[in-house]
Amino acid sequence: MQLINLYHSYNYETENLLRLFFPDGVERSLSVPEQGDYMLTSLEGNTVFAVLCLKGEEKSVVWEYSDADIPSYDTRDSFFERKIALAMFALLSEMTGYTPPWGILTGVRPAKLMGKLCLSMGDEKAKEYFIKELLVSEEKTNLAYEVSKKEAPIIEDASGEKSFSLYVSIPFCPTRCSYCSFISHSNDKAKKLMPEYTEYLVKEIAETGRIAKELGLKLESVYFGGGTPTALTEELLKKVTDAVSEEFDLSSLREYTIEAGRPDSVTREKFRIMKNCGCERISINPQTFNDGVLKVIGRNHTSEETLSAMKAARDEGFGFINMDLIAGLPTDSLESFSSTLETTLSLEPENITVHTLALKRSSNIVTEGRETNSGILASKMLSLAQKRLTESGYKPYYMYRQSKCLGNLENVGWAKDKYECLYNVYMMEECHTVLAVGAGAVTKLKNPGGNEIERIFNYKYPYEYISGFDEIIKRKKQIYLFYEGI
Repeated sequence: MQLINLYHSYNYETENLLRLFFPDGVERSLSVPEQGDYMLTSLEGNTVFAVLCLKGEEKSVVWEYSDADIPSYDTRDSFFERKIALAMFALLSEMTGYTPPWGILTGVRPAKLMGKLCLSMGDEKAKEYFIKELLVSEEKTNLAYEVSKKEAPIIEDASGEKSFSLYVSIPFCPTRCSYCSFISHSNDKAKKLMPEYTEYLVKEIAETGRIAKELGLKLESVYFGGGTPTALTEELLKKVTDAVSEEFDLSSLREYTIEAGRPDSVTREKFRIMKNCGCERISINPQTFNDGVLKVIGRNHTSEETLSAMKAARDEGFGFINMDLIAGLPTDSLESFSSTLETTLSLEPENITVHTLALKRSSNIVTEGRETNSGILASKMLSLAQKRLTESGYKPYYMYRQSKCLGNLENVGWAKDKYECLYNVYMMEECHTVLAVGAGAVTKLKNPGGNEIERIFNYKYPYEYISGFDEIIKRKKQIYLFYEGI
């Protein structure tokens, strides 16, 4: 699909919107092609023009405005950017027969936008704006509103000048899932790197802990992610958790999470190591309880292993467990997803995170051209999940969207009362500093007096991380400079 924009610079927004309807490819062009499909938009003065040519059929809209039409809360620029998006959406919905439930909203953090609008307009006006001006469905509008209200007190509590979280990256997995594009290495190829990687990681933890103490920073949460942190051996996992305990002041800690996501990566001893270091929250992620789907997506474990891991975690005293599910997995059906959902609910985890399958460019699903489910089916799965989770006493507390999700849909964290994952909210809403260690980790330095974020990037791959370790340590000096500036 060709995209031609004339007399305006809203290229990012128009391209993202067009990708909602044509995720397999959008190309920008300077002129109308002689043949093939295209979308053209223009803004001349106060006149919005859009034309869509699809499979030989062509339709257009022309909308004219005056300066008096621009609301007092809006700028001319944002007003016309939105009107061009609305014109595109009207043509695309009509000619494709598909109406995305998030309307023209393409941002990653819809709940954050809802929260801002509630503060400036009031709750009812904010919801009305979502529905009327952004064409978001009532269901998604209410979801964004619920999440924004649940997040607000969490964000407020973590906005202190010295508040921060620690993220520890363990970029290894037992196998690579077919939908994965994260910087991780499967164990069969990376076992030899693990001891050396852990050695350097412990050094970076020590240096980061020293900086945090010198600056008087207050640690709110610790989060081990990846990859799969429990892909490490018991000995290596203990080395990393011991380093965190020794190098950081945990006296102000409100939450400690380690992802034990793959049931085939955990043992009783690993659960004990996690429990002994102060970790209270873990993830055990089935993704699906359909063994056939598990095989298709490359997860070398069974549903029974997930059930066994869950029982072992409870036996070891874990009372704060998250389970991840994915809507729209290849070969999954609505009936199968419903069965997965009911099995998950029967286990009574404190958190359930429902993701939508994202077709990432470097994932095996995309590179191998595998058949995938539709956004319409994924949408039905999410609606079912919302209904059953609400009925079962879970409430949505954080949400984000990724590019190339089926149907432009969302990922939502659901929690029982008082079991929200604080780190998920801190990270998604960028409300305080996150000091990150390990390969692929990104430190985010947040100015508590404003919205500025300064990032420090670590090298992505374990072998780069090891060979470039001295440079990574040098970059840590930016943390001092940042805090001196505020």
